[in-house]
Amino acid sequence: MKSLAEVRAKMGEEYKQKFTRARVVVGLGTCGIAAGGDKVMKALQAIVAGRVLDIDVDFTSCIGMCYAEPTVEVALPGEASVIYGDVNPENVIRLIDEHVIGKKPVEDMAILQIVENGAKAYEGITLMEDYDFYKMQVRTVTSRLGRTNPESIVDYIATGGYEGLEKILSGMTQQQVIDEIKTSGLRGRGGGGFPTGMKWQFTHNSPGDKKYIVCNADEGDPGAFMDRSVLEGDPHSVLEGMIIAGYAIGADEGYIYVRAEYPLAIHRLNLAIAQAEEIGMLGENILDTGFNFKLRIKAGAGAFVCGEETALLTSIEGNRGMPRVRPPFPAVKGLWEKPTNLNNVETYANVPFIIRKGGEWYASMGTEKSKGSKVFCLTGKIKNTGLVEVPMGISVRDIIYKVGGGIQDDKKFKAVQAGGPSGGCLPEEKLDLPVDYDSLNAAGAIMGSGGLVVMDETTCMVDVARFFLNFTQAESCGKCTPCREGTKRMLETLTRICEGTGKPEDIETLERMGRVITKTALCGLGQTCANPILSTMRYFKDEYLAHINDKRCPAGACTELLTFVIDKEKCNGCGKCARSCPAGAITGEKKMPHEIDITKCIKCGACLAGCKFDAIYKA
Repeated sequence: MKSLAEVRAKMGEEYKQKFTRARVVVGLGTCGIAAGGDKVMKALQAIVAGRVLDIDVDFTSCIGMCYAEPTVEVALPGEASVIYGDVNPENVIRLIDEHVIGKKPVEDMAILQIVENGAKAYEGITLMEDYDFYKMQVRTVTSRLGRTNPESIVDYIATGGYEGLEKILSGMTQQQVIDEIKTSGLRGRGGGGFPTGMKWQFTHNSPGDKKYIVCNADEGDPGAFMDRSVLEGDPHSVLEGMIIAGYAIGADEGYIYVRAEYPLAIHRLNLAIAQAEEIGMLGENILDTGFNFKLRIKAGAGAFVCGEETALLTSIEGNRGMPRVRPPFPAVKGLWEKPTNLNNVETYANVPFIIRKGGEWYASMGTEKSKGSKVFCLTGKIKNTGLVEVPMGISVRDIIYKVGGGIQDDKKFKAVQAGGPSGGCLPEEKLDLPVDYDSLNAAGAIMGSGGLVVMDETTCMVDVARFFLNFTQAESCGKCTPCREGTKRMLETLTRICEGTGKPEDIETLERMGRVITKTALCGLGQTCANPILSTMRYFKDEYLAHINDKRCPAGACTELLTFVIDKEKCNGCGKCARSCPAGAITGEKKMPHEIDITKCIKCGACLAGCKFDAIYKA
C-alpha cells in the first residue's frame, strides 16, 4: 500500500461496523485482569454464546480508574457508552438483561457515560467530563486507553494513528521534525526532564552512518505503572513515536527495553510490531518513501539500575547492566558505541500527537518551563487509585483531593512521595506546590517517571525513608563505592533508629552521607538515593528525634517501639485476644480484665485487630 489513506479506506468499513451493533467491552489491562476481568470476560462470552445473542464482545485496556476494576463498557448503536465498575461474573448478567436487551442502563452499577459522534445521552448518569476523576484531566497520551482495542491496528489508524508518520514522510525534513519537537517544549518524561528536541538534535548532529533509537520501558519504581499502562493500552503510539524519532536523527533501527515482568505489554508490543510491518508502517521502504526502520524488543531481567540509560544500553549489548562513565553521552557514543537517542515510553507516545497537531498546540498546555501534560500513578492511602493525565502546573492538592478523591477513610494527609525511590516526600505545607520539574526539584523531590504515593497520619516517615533506601540498596549494581557502601551504611543507621537504638549523632551522619553520595555516585541511582532521607529529615525531623530521644514512633508504625496495652476499664474478659495471640502473651480469667506480658509479646498486632471493644491500644 502506497499511502495511509489507502490503508484507511481498506480498514474504514471494518471499524465502522463496531458501532452498528451492541457492544460489551471488558477492561483487560493488567490491573483489570488482576481484579478479575478475565473471569468477567469468560462469563460474558458464555452468556452470549449460550443465548446466541447478537452482541459484539470486545476488550480494551485500563481507562485509568483502577479503583473501580473490573470495568465494563456497554454501548448500543446511537446511544452513549456507559462505563460500569466493580463488575463480577455474577452481576455481569444484569448488564446483558437490563442494558443490552432491556435498553435501560443499570444505574446502581454505572460510573459514567461517554457521549461521542452524536450519540444520545442518558439521563441520570454523569458525563465523563463532569465526573470528578476526569474533570481536571487532559487525556492525550492516555486518550486511547480504555477506549480502543489495543491489539487492533484498525482502531489505532481510525483514531488518527500513523498520521504523524505520514506527515513527516510527505515532505518534512529531519530538521523540521526536530524543530517541531523543540517548539512543543516536550521534556523527557522519564524523570530527568531534559529537553527532547535538544537530545534529538545532539544525536542528529553526531557523525556516523549508523544510529539507534532506544525506548526505556524498564519501569521499576514502587507504585509506578505509567509505562506499562501505555504499552498495554496504546502500543502503536510508542512505535510511531520511535519511527518518527528514527527519521529525525537518521536511524534505521530501534530497541524497546521492557522489563520481563510485563508479559502483557510485551505481547501487545510484539503484535503491534507485526501489524505495523504487515501494512508497511514499519520495516523496509515505509510508505514507499525509501525510509527504512525496524524495531526489536529486549526483555530486561528486572534490575532497577537498568533504568539508567547507560546501564540499559550495556544490557541490550548482552552484558551485565552497569552504568558507564559520562561523558561521552549516548547521543555521541551509545549502543555499540554508535550515536543513540534514548527516551522513555511516555515521551515517545507524545510525539505522534505533537507532529499531528503541531508543537505550538502542545506548548499551549502547562507552564513556561514545563509544557504539556503528565501521566501520574496515584497509589497509597488515596481513594481513587489509578492512572491520571493532568496538565503541567496543576497543584499537588488538586491531584490528590480533586482527581484522587482525597485520603482513604478521610484520615489526615501526611505526605506524598513524588518520584519513586529517587524522589522526596512532600508534607502538607507543600500541597499547593505546582507540579512541574523546577518546583518539585526546589522542594526536595523530583518529577520522576510519575509515581505519587500518598501517605496518611498512620505512616512513619522514618520507616518510609528506610523502605525506599532498602529498595535502592538492594538494587545498587555495586560498581561504585559511594553507592555500594554508602547506601548500606545509611540503611544500617535508619534501621537502628526505627528499632529504638539510634543515637543523636545519627542525624548529622545521615545528612553528611547523603550529601557525599549525591555528589560522588557514578549514576542517577546513587546520586538520588538519599532524596527520601534528606526530604523526610527536612520536613519531618521531629519524627527522627522522637525515635532517637524518646524511643517512640509517633505514627505507631515501628514495631520495635510499640507496646500493646489492655485498658482494664474496657476489657470484659471475652478472651478473644488471648486466643488470637500466637505467643501466648495474654492471660486473664474469664470475664475478668486480661493483661499482656510484654516480655513475651511479639508485637504482631493480632490482639488489637481482633478486639471488638477497643480495649487494646498502642502505647
